[in-house]
Amino acid sequence: MHSEPVPAPAPDLAPEPVLLTIGAVAERTGLPVKLIRHWSDLGIAPPADRTEAGYRRYGPEAVARLDLARTLRDLGLGLSTIRDVLDRERDLPEVAAVHADALEARIRTLRLRQAVLRSVARRGADAAELTALDELVRMSAAEREAIVRAFVAEALGDVGTSSFGRGLLAAMPELPTDPTAEQVDAWCELSALVRDPALAAALRRMAEYAARYAPADASTAHAPTAGNGAEDGHGTGAGSQAQNGSQDGDGSQAEDRSQAEAAERLTDAWVRRVSAAMDGGLAPDSPAADAVVTAVVAEWLPLQSGTPGAPDRDGPAARARLLEQLAMAADARAERYWQLVCVINGLPVRPSLAPAGAWLITALRTNPTPGARATALEALYDGDAAPGAPEPPGTGLVDAFASVLAEVERLVTAVGPDRFGDPTPCADWDVRALLDHLVWENLIWAGLAEGSPPTDHGADHLGADPLAAFRAAASATMTAFRRPGMLERRYGPAPGRRLVEQLLIEMLVHGWDLAMATGQRPGFAEETVEAVLPSVREIYGALPRTPGGSFAPEAPVPDGSSATDRLAAFLGRRVVRTP
Repeated sequence: MHSEPVPAPAPDLAPEPVLLTIGAVAERTGLPVKLIRHWSDLGIAPPADRTEAGYRRYGPEAVARLDLARTLRDLGLGLSTIRDVLDRERDLPEVAAVHADALEARIRTLRLRQAVLRSVARRGADAAELTALDELVRMSAAEREAIVRAFVAEALGDVGTSSFGRGLLAAMPELPTDPTAEQVDAWCELSALVRDPALAAALRRMAEYAARYAPADASTAHAPTAGNGAEDGHGTGAGSQAQNGSQDGDGSQAEDRSQAEAAERLTDAWVRRVSAAMDGGLAPDSPAADAVVTAVVAEWLPLQSGTPGAPDRDGPAARARLLEQLAMAADARAERYWQLVCVINGLPVRPSLAPAGAWLITALRTNPTPGARATALEALYDGDAAPGAPEPPGTGLVDAFASVLAEVERLVTAVGPDRFGDPTPCADWDVRALLDHLVWENLIWAGLAEGSPPTDHGADHLGADPLAAFRAAASATMTAFRRPGMLERRYGPAPGRRLVEQLLIEMLVHGWDLAMATGQRPGFAEETVEAVLPSVREIYGALPRTPGGSFAPEAPVPDGSSATDRLAAFLGRRVVRTP
């Protein structure tokens, strides 16, 4: 039996590829026909064939190429780069890495632009400021640094090689990639500040001072300053921060950092002392302020070793040198410069030292020689006690004081809570703060007369009923002042009647302040004020009239002014004639 031959299997034939019309490709990719045609002409997805009528037909790979091309295009790649990647002429990971860097730069720019626009909206910037902010966005980090570096170099000139100059150049502001609103605002303020010739002059003075008093050896010369500065000893908040920057490689970096740290420690020490005195209500032009000055000088002196003409003990020369340093460094623009640099660089910002610096400057001017103020007052008090000395306004002094207290009480009685927030001739006080001070003054002097512990200056002495608080404090004062023998008793170098006289002066001048703030007229007895005016001039006439002191410069008074107005004007109040 013969079997039929089995035919050999036919060879596998690949199926003809399914070609797609341009419309079908558009439907599958979601791309417009016009765009597919354009990319096709560029070689990104060339057609596999054309119909007899010339219509394009695409193979399946065209869909994949177009999908990838769209992804790369959305990432920002150019069409020529996309074609190179699709044709495998360029490595995709390499292209992706390069483009990722470009995108990162673009993202930084967009974030900065966003922060700038928010700053404009928040601060209500005008067109000129908007233009300046737009320039900020367009600048590179190097360009922004170059602006400040050029300013510093021009300001310092040939004294830029001092440790002060190195600190300035090391602490360049560097706006971060994603700045906060505060950092953008700080840069805008800084860019305006570095155009101020007064700032350049201040930095120049500091650099010249640093060069003039540069130590002869490796030790350092530091000044406790009234503002932030660099690390030459005028530094406080920014001195050590400046050392985070680069140095000139000559070995000065470690020395500068050591100087900055010493300056920081000294500044912290004197600010603590002065702040405690201020919190306790101690006036910088009072004799008691001399003890604070003595302590600060003692901490400052060891750090002057090796400087030209360095003082070796507390005395007029040392205090004059310290005062010179403080006055030289007490520039609000320089302090603000360092604060802005710290904000931009994300570093801690030391609160302004201006109030404490003004206090210490005034205390030094009041006490140029250790014990000078106390000695002058002791001579004054001894003169009062000398045999045959003229009788001061002490006869009936307590009764006169009682009448002044009664008039102040009348003024206090007329003040309602609706006036508590009103301003007063004392720039730092509103009406409520002035009322609190009137109460505190009575409590502190009554306590001194009774030998009681001092009252906390920072406490609220008014409570819910300011009038009742004043009456209670005034009653305590009168009780203390009417004790037998109080006027002759010595309180330190001063006789008791000087305590009464001092508080009487305080009540007169602050009573006048309260009257002016609340639209009243003080009714103090003219003979009482006339009697006390010579003592006011004697006690306060030589005091420095500085911003940190108790009194502004003496003000003019209109002709025919009352004794109370003349007293107020002598103590720096502006007197305006009223109908």
